[in-house]
Amino acid sequence: MDAEIITIGTELLLGQITDTNASWLAQQLAANGLNLFRKVTVGDNEARIAAAISDALDRVDVVITSGGLGPTVDDVTREAVARATGRELVFSETLYTDVAAFFRRRGTVMSDNNRRQAYIPAGAIPIPNPVGTAPCFAVPVERGGKTRYVITLPGVPRELKHQMTHAVIPLLREKLGLTDLIKSRILRVVNLGESRVDQHIGDLEKETNPTVGLAAHAGQVDVRITARAGSEAEANAMLDAMETRIRERLGSYIFGLDQETLEGVITRALVQAGVSLALVETNTGGRVAQRLAQASAQQGVAVVKESIVAMTPDVLRRVGGVGEGDTLVSEASALRAAHYVRRLNQTDIGLAIVSPLEALDPYSDNPGATYIALADAQGELTRALRFGGVSDVAMSWSTNTALDILRRRVLNLTEEGL
Repeated sequence: MDAEIITIGTELLLGQITDTNASWLAQQLAANGLNLFRKVTVGDNEARIAAAISDALDRVDVVITSGGLGPTVDDVTREAVARATGRELVFSETLYTDVAAFFRRRGTVMSDNNRRQAYIPAGAIPIPNPVGTAPCFAVPVERGGKTRYVITLPGVPRELKHQMTHAVIPLLREKLGLTDLIKSRILRVVNLGESRVDQHIGDLEKETNPTVGLAAHAGQVDVRITARAGSEAEANAMLDAMETRIRERLGSYIFGLDQETLEGVITRALVQAGVSLALVETNTGGRVAQRLAQASAQQGVAVVKESIVAMTPDVLRRVGGVGEGDTLVSEASALRAAHYVRRLNQTDIGLAIVSPLEALDPYSDNPGATYIALADAQGELTRALRFGGVSDVAMSWSTNTALDILRRRVLNLTEEGL
């Protein structure tokens, strides 16, 4: 069974509000075995909304709309659904009574224009809204030799979630005979670019169930595994098998699952190992310390003893032991900074990120460089990145690379030559 989502509202097209409804609805559809192949946003225009609904009905079993069910002139979803399905709008006394009762419970007066909200397409299944003033409805439509459904939902997230959970999902499971579910798992990969990940698991991305897909971020790649099955246990078994195959190829570049964060994994490792840490940061502006501090707060323990943010050459010269004639940004200055901050705070590990504090273009012929150094009782580790400065790309890659160096050191992980 296939579905499409149509979110409605000119404010969405103008970027005045963020569309969180579509992503939440997508999760609910997947959890109930419905394939979502397309999401569309349409402004408050009856003809364009109707066209989007009609087009979707030619492709899928379920069309879910969000928004445009209010009492005002620009709320035209009711009219658009009626046009798209070739129906007349009819007045529902039951829905009108429900809307009036909601206002009475709130102790407010219902306006005359709220009467519009009780009109639904002829033959529609009314769906009362106990948590708002916008009743919903489901319209069965014969198209392509089968019965398809247009489901309308409010645009207010709280109302949409209530209606979807308590009314729409049970309705769809009954009408469509839904039995399957779709479940996903995300493997978090750090310090390995998307193309290199694809190089090692590209053949797995061609499989159909479970499917494997990539989502790239600066310094991190998410590998998503999605399985369709008749039960959660069956889906989990499929996910486990595919996860094992991916781990065999990507090894310790995978740092966590699903909602796990790199900083959360590191914080747990530091606490379990009883290891203390001090930092020097330049172009990352304290991002490493901030991420570790947030993770530490969630676990109720502090892991960073001190963080020095060296935002001026004078500070970098002091912590990096750089003389007037020496190169300010170098592997040597990063190593000296790591030893300096470790010695100053008497911590187990000193970690330093040294880079130019300039707005360098990472894609230009002069991208700069970033040097990351770690010093502890075992010795020294360094990493050079072929870009630097304060661009978002440089800051994100530098932050994630530094955190990964720390993770590998604390967990005694060797870096596979992928």
